[in-house]
Amino acid sequence: MDETQQTLLYNLQAVSFVLVDLQLYLDTHPQDANLLQDYAAYAQRQRMLHRAYEERFGPLNDYGCARSNRIDAWVEEPWPWQF
Repeated sequence: MDETQQTLLYNLQAVSFVLVDLQLYLDTHPQDANLLQDYAAYAQRQRMLHRAYEERFGPLNDYGCARSNRIDAWVEEPWPWQF
């Protein structure tokens, strides 16, 4: 895995972690407008990072949500534990 791929994956994982944490908070504080705004911004960032990763390195998952037209393209990339 080259440095660019590793950095994109790390950033995607970090943003995804923030989203989980924000979601847990918003479950008990659904009216917090500032955090709702932060959640929306991080969700947009996650989509952008996910798209950037898949455009350059291939799909991150299968289950019909990969952006690749080839349904088997994900098997050509190393699995996360193979890095």
